[in-house]
Amino acid sequence: MTSDPPEVEHHRPRVVPADSNEMGFGDILTVLGQQLGETVEEQEKTQKKRRKLKGVTFEYADDHRTVHDMAGDAGYSITSNWFVQRLAQLAIARQVTKSEMCVFLYVAGGQLRGTGIAHYTQQEITNGLNREARRVKGATPISRSTVTRAIKALCEYGWLERHGNGAIRLNVHLWFHGNSAAQQDVLADIRKDHGDRPDSFGNFLGPVPRQEQLQMFEADEQPPQERAG
Repeated sequence: MTSDPPEVEHHRPRVVPADSNEMGFGDILTVLGQQLGETVEEQEKTQKKRRKLKGVTFEYADDHRTVHDMAGDAGYSITSNWFVQRLAQLAIARQVTKSEMCVFLYVAGGQLRGTGIAHYTQQEITNGLNREARRVKGATPISRSTVTRAIKALCEYGWLERHGNGAIRLNVHLWFHGNSAAQQDVLADIRKDHGDRPDSFGNFLGPVPRQEQLQMFEADEQPPQERAG
């Protein structure tokens, strides 16, 4: 007696729905792999083995959206937008002098990348600030004594600090030449040197209003009838 042949299980291709009318190359490979009974993982392994490129040269075009185009040849720094506007407000309100603002900007523009430190003597700052004034008839150059007073005031404001012989360290919350990782390293050094109190260098920001200004503000806050009396 002859037995019946075993039943053969027929595998029909599975239909994989597409998300759009246009299928990508990767989607096509996935469908083919499923229809041939091959898993996606096996298909990807096979494709990786086949994607060995040899002797290929890549050319890159300049993308001006990702490149800074800055004036001059001294590079550029990163500054707090809040501080730039605050500096302008303080100058208009005469809370900082022109000399203090000029000294700070000159020092901030001369810091070494990734350090927050500028290496200047007071005489070098004086000479640097006067470079243009020497070319302009009638311009009044800044004196070294004025630079000395300005640096003293800027240290009191918490914008700068003396950092050894001929070195000045900036409050890098305000102005920094370097990337964020380098800034974090500098801030860690500042906290190690000064602590992390609200009045420590790096945290405190002046100038504070002078006593006569505080008295004027208090008088302005009084009701009109009280001021008139």
